[in-house]
Amino acid sequence: MKAIVAALTLLSTATVFAGHHGNILTDKSGMTLYTFDKDTAGVSNCYDGCAAKWPPFLAEDGASVKEGWSLVERKDGTKQWAYKGQPLYTWIGDKKKGDTTGDGVGGVWHTAEKSSY
Repeated sequence: MKAIVAALTLLSTATVFAGHHGNILTDKSGMTLYTFDKDTAGVSNCYDGCAAKWPPFLAEDGASVKEGWSLVERKDGTKQWAYKGQPLYTWIGDKKKGDTTGDGVGGVWHTAEKSSY
C-alpha cells in the first residue's frame, strides 16, 4: 500500500500517514502501530508469546509526552507508548512501511488511528 506520510512528527518517535484505513499512527520507521482490545486504559496485557508477535512500542529513557500521549509501565519496568490511554504495538507480520496486515487479527488487534491533528 502506498501511503502519504504526513509532515507531522509526534514525540520524535511516531508519525501519522494517510492510508486506506484513515490516519494511521506509525513508529519512526513507518511501521504501523496497533491497539489490543484486551488492554485497559494505561495497562498492557500483552506479554510473553503475545509480545513476541506484537512487540510493544517502547519509549526511550527520558521521553517526554505530548497531549493525547502517555507512557505505560510494563511488568519489566520498561515504558511503552500509549495514545489516548491505549498501549501501542507493532506486528511481526508487517514487512514494510505502510503494511497493515495486523488489522483485525483475532478480532482484537486494530490499527491505531489519530482522529485529528
